[in-house]
Amino acid sequence: MARSTSSRTTRPTTGSVNPAPARAAVVGGNRIPFGKAGGAYASASNLDMLTAALDGLIARFTLQGVRIGDVSAGAVLKHSRDFNLTREAVLGTALDPHTPAYDVQRACATSMEAVWGLANKIALGQIDSGIAGGVDSTSDAPIVVSDRLRRTLVKLSRAKTLQQRVTLLAGLRPKDLAPVAPSVNEPRTGLSMGEHQALTAAQFGTSREAQDEIALASHHQLAAAWESGFFDDLVTPFRGLTRDEALRPDTSAEKLATLRTVFGKGEGATMTAGNSTPLSDGAATVLLASDAWAAERGLPVLAHVVDAEAAAVDFVRGGEGLLMGGAYAVPRLLARQGLTLDDFAFVEIHEAFAATVLTTIAAWEDDAETRARVGVPGPGTLDRSRLNVVGSSLAAGHPFAATGARIVATLATLLARRKAELGTDEPVRGLISVCAAGGQAVAMILEA
Repeated sequence: MARSTSSRTTRPTTGSVNPAPARAAVVGGNRIPFGKAGGAYASASNLDMLTAALDGLIARFTLQGVRIGDVSAGAVLKHSRDFNLTREAVLGTALDPHTPAYDVQRACATSMEAVWGLANKIALGQIDSGIAGGVDSTSDAPIVVSDRLRRTLVKLSRAKTLQQRVTLLAGLRPKDLAPVAPSVNEPRTGLSMGEHQALTAAQFGTSREAQDEIALASHHQLAAAWESGFFDDLVTPFRGLTRDEALRPDTSAEKLATLRTVFGKGEGATMTAGNSTPLSDGAATVLLASDAWAAERGLPVLAHVVDAEAAAVDFVRGGEGLLMGGAYAVPRLLARQGLTLDDFAFVEIHEAFAATVLTTIAAWEDDAETRARVGVPGPGTLDRSRLNVVGSSLAAGHPFAATGARIVATLATLLARRKAELGTDEPVRGLISVCAAGGQAVAMILEA
């Protein structure tokens, strides 16, 4: 039997109720380098990649044989065989096999949701440690077959005689054998995320040049971070990949300007493969804990989870941009905490597309529109020097469910380093905004 070293945080059993819940600590993170679709991880499954990311986290924080309070992770593109993906991944690691685990899914904000849920459990004293994560493979995407073929295959599995099987197979037609191509188009509109974002970019008048500038900064800043060793404590190699496969350190404004547009129509189209996130494979994890649990093991506390907010827009009937959920989630979150964008040392906006970043910022800066639509003040003007300072999804890639965990671990590391540099007792805060399919978004505040 594996050694179990988990312990529950001691909490009062008599007297008054605790005045305020504790905040969950972000101890650290681990991911594998993100791969390009059809690239280094073409033969890797979601289970392979999530297990690898967990193994790296376990090794980094010496969690072998430890029973973690709970593990929450998920995938957006998921085979039916992965019905219990996270628990199966845990069983493939050196964690105590008594560690429970469950799957969660909120599209591209999946691992943000996992962090949020576990942080709340820790804050309430229900668990003292948790691992949040996400994984996705666009190379190993599940293939859907026609309804007629699927029903026939189910009946074949139940057929008891050769004659029954022959009769069932004889009922199929050639067109029934054609697979349904994988798609992440929005079911209610039939449009891809890129097509939706192109409509929003046109609505906001977002220029091609401004989008290419965001993309260029993402690649150069991510490359600089890799060179500086920033990711040495956040990434473990996998299947021969040691850095993010989509990263192009040598890209330039001139090269980006030569790319043809791939989303939008006519002369007004502005979105290219260079300022849009590539389809990606990868996995990321985050270790969360109570301060006491971390202290007992001599583990660092990089930052704490302060608060989070989810939002959704009516992109089907309301004329709102599919990926503009952050324009609602962030103002609500900051209004609840009495903060503005000036109160944050770092701001992470998921670069689903460069245009998503720009339109989200523009929406935040429109105080009158925010008050009218959201009912709270606008969060203010963003100092761009605080935005995605070590690059983001345009350069790293975007395995849908893994992105939130990547960002949380990155931001917590940035906050801890800035806090140490300043040598201050004052809080150093970071803000995250991650858009998601279905018109959703999750925003989160971390604080060191």
